[in-house]
Amino acid sequence: MAPQSIRLDGIYPPIPTPFDAEGRVATHALNENLQIWNQYGLSGYVVLGSNGELVLLNEQERLQVFRTARAAIPSGKLMIVGTGCQSTVETVQLTKKAAAIGADAALVVTPSYYKGRMTEEALIKYFHTVADTASIPVIIYNIPACTGIDLSAETVTAIAEHENIIGIKDSGGNVVKMGEIRRLAGPDFQVLAGSASFLLPALSVGAVGGILALANIAPVQCLAIRQHFLDNEWEQARELQVRMIPVNTAVTRGWGVPALKAAMDMLGMYGGPPRAPLLPLSEETRQELRAILVEGGILPNG
Repeated sequence: MAPQSIRLDGIYPPIPTPFDAEGRVATHALNENLQIWNQYGLSGYVVLGSNGELVLLNEQERLQVFRTARAAIPSGKLMIVGTGCQSTVETVQLTKKAAAIGADAALVVTPSYYKGRMTEEALIKYFHTVADTASIPVIIYNIPACTGIDLSAETVTAIAEHENIIGIKDSGGNVVKMGEIRRLAGPDFQVLAGSASFLLPALSVGAVGGILALANIAPVQCLAIRQHFLDNEWEQARELQVRMIPVNTAVTRGWGVPALKAAMDMLGMYGGPPRAPLLPLSEETRQELRAILVEGGILPNG
């Protein structure tokens, strides 16, 4: 019997993994950051997504992060964990271990090293095998900017036929395709925007929420965009959506994880260094980032 499905409505930050000056996972900082995020009306968190630098951690570190996060996340908020690896067997094993720690759902990215062989048949088999063996629901993760693979609406719909695959985080930005997934897979299959840059458009075609890097540093604004949409306050939603685009760009495709961590430091949280081979921001870029955060109303002016 498949695990009971869960509702994904809401906003989820894909939280960064903090490292200390020696490059070790800083579990105390992770706990302290979660205590701050827990004060907001976030529906939960993605632990070890792309912003969590999953691919740069070994298995022992991944499990350490899962355990630390589980202890700090209250029962009313979902803990979605990134468990996608390059091999099916490794993904299956990590998903089982995450479930045993207490994860509520697994976010599984498309394997991509042999992307030329990742046919629709191969990808359906991959996701269905993971879902067959998982005791928690599975969410597809489509992020073509990192994997070089962009799942079509038809492929997503075929994968979604498995009863234990409950939704998709789509970071591709193709809102038309999101609407097509909603149409083909039906209302029970839950679509999540993968970036705050297109949160409002995604909501307008049926997305139930978003997994948003921006929500780490601007949870109030991300929550407000969705609430304005739900309240049919289109002008307020549109104004806030547009205002957040430059900030979101800076901490995603602009300067990425190093910028997100730098922004957290500026806000008084613990961002800390990224893990090599990622490089921290230069001082010049940090000043550019600060100006963007001030302009977006994330940091006070002065």
